[in-house]
Amino acid sequence: MIQSKTEVQAAVSRFDQIRQEIGKVIVGQQETVEQLLWCLVAGGHALLEGIPGLGKTMLIRTIADTLDLQFSRIQFTPDLMPSDITGTQLVEFGTEGRTSYRFQPGPIFGNLILADEINRATPKTQSALLEAMQEKTVTAGGATHSLPQPFFVLATQNPVEQEGTYPLPEAQLDRFLLKINVSYPSREELKEIVQRTTSAEQAAASCVGDAELLKTVQAYAKEVLLAEEVLEAAVQMILLSHPHEAAAPDLVRQYVRYGSGPRGVQALVAIGKVRALLAGRLHVSRQDIREAAVPVLRHRLVLGYEGLASGISQDEIARQIIQTVEAGW
Repeated sequence: MIQSKTEVQAAVSRFDQIRQEIGKVIVGQQETVEQLLWCLVAGGHALLEGIPGLGKTMLIRTIADTLDLQFSRIQFTPDLMPSDITGTQLVEFGTEGRTSYRFQPGPIFGNLILADEINRATPKTQSALLEAMQEKTVTAGGATHSLPQPFFVLATQNPVEQEGTYPLPEAQLDRFLLKINVSYPSREELKEIVQRTTSAEQAAASCVGDAELLKTVQAYAKEVLLAEEVLEAAVQMILLSHPHEAAAPDLVRQYVRYGSGPRGVQALVAIGKVRALLAGRLHVSRQDIREAAVPVLRHRLVLGYEGLASGISQDEIARQIIQTVEAGW
């Protein structure tokens, strides 16, 4: 429970240090870093999409270093099996020929899990993550095992190379709190990347936080106040993502087949509270909801055939939803 605003300011200042440490290793990508921090404080999972070489893996590893979290990387391939992720039962032979079974935890047992190129694994293997992401448990050999806390899955996928990939189903996409698009660096950022990576000294991030800090800030975020009018704005954004709504924007009615479900409004409010807290406020504003809307909605808008054929992006549709809601403010 928040005892004073001084406590909040102290916790937020430590998160500023985390940003600074990440900046020692990662060039640019401020928006990506910010959205990842939102996700961690909100206690959710994130899907990062971007072409190879943009530093997605390095960014996630750096965040784990700054927060002293147990990092685990899983490289998804078509031959990866569910037990390769969750773990398996091992047979142990004791004295007098007696046998026993012991559960050997898989790489999913960590705090920060990098699911690299998640869409390269078969749906059977991808589904092994669903229980872990939703329930934060793993069931194997008839027994349920709790995962370490805090627990986050940060998955990556390549939007360009689609041969030999298995697109994530909508139910699995919905488990990700945010979908974060990793942008290409600018000219100056490219120069800085080259200078940092080809010099004798390699930059490294220092540990400035831990799991306890993260849990404390998560608890603070849940106490941030939410006014009725702000909640109404969040609900309206979700309702307008459905084509059958009378007030839905033209792009939604024309191109969207299914809109966001209840997890969408939960994500909007959760991210809005986190954004307010990290800005030093104890109340959610409409601007907080607005800034959260695109990464929350982009993977929850299912396009119809016409939408897929037209090449329109979910981001463009989400922005029109935002504009429609803002017009009524």
